[in-house]
Amino acid sequence: MPRSTGWRRVLTGVLAGLTATVGLTTALAAPATAATGTPVAVTKYSHSSKPGDYIGQGATASYTPKTATISAGGSAEYARFRVSTDDTWWDVDLAAPQGEKLHPGVYRNAERAAFRTGRSPGLDVSGDGRGCNEVYGQFSVDQIETDADGTITALDATYTQHCESATAPALTGVVKYRAYPLGYSYTSDAGDYIGQGVSATHTGATSTFSLSGGADGVRYGVSGKREYWSASIAPPVGERFEVGTTYATQRFRTAEVGELDLGGNGRGCNSSTGEFTVGKLALNDDGTVKAFAATFVQHCEGGTPALHGTIHYYA
Repeated sequence: MPRSTGWRRVLTGVLAGLTATVGLTTALAAPATAATGTPVAVTKYSHSSKPGDYIGQGATASYTPKTATISAGGSAEYARFRVSTDDTWWDVDLAAPQGEKLHPGVYRNAERAAFRTGRSPGLDVSGDGRGCNEVYGQFSVDQIETDADGTITALDATYTQHCESATAPALTGVVKYRAYPLGYSYTSDAGDYIGQGVSATHTGATSTFSLSGGADGVRYGVSGKREYWSASIAPPVGERFEVGTTYATQRFRTAEVGELDLGGNGRGCNSSTGEFTVGKLALNDDGTVKAFAATFVQHCEGGTPALHGTIHYYA
């Protein structure tokens, strides 16, 4: 039976820097509601526990800064995430292999973070006085950022933890601290030439993303999972993106029709029709795009089958 270990157990060097906090009774206020179309950082925690899991006791839980105090501390070598209310608390520790730093990617064969051996990454999720002596699991990091002092300022991760045995019931969770949505997903209808009738999702743990341009058009790229996607997206000639607007499209824009030219894995349309809707947009001071979110539908060569997709670039 796992012993009750709690958050005060010895963790050498875990909180190397200051801890930033968001939520109830916090020193740093939760982000204010942004204007429509402005990217908003997300802070939240949720987990789901299988029946028989000692830590989660077979229950689910979900918290936001409105319902709990949520804090992140430590560094890229060893990050700690904590959720607390008047009645409960949860700790999530994520550690890189000894001598390394966490970066976007998938970390398999994780051991209990404070006692990880060799080149193993570390994971340790505990709560309400319950902790594991041994941890078996893995986690994925979609985003991680630190300040000039090396302290965690943004974190987006998921985990799967088995307590005491690799075959024990799992606890799975999602950790987000001041993270902006980042990802690309698509669904291809049967007969669609570009997507070949399949669906996929790319996240920061598996893929890299690029974005350039401004309010009059962007170039977007995705590389990962043995795939490469590129897109040219623009409003009609002479116009600028307006958040919430849906634009009819073809492969090359005109004064009346916007542009959507999306190809993947060496396949592209000679001609296309479709539409896209701008969900979020943020620009740098020089007018270059900083963050962008959109949904799209593209029909290739006048066909009925479509490629449907969603773009989130820090928005």
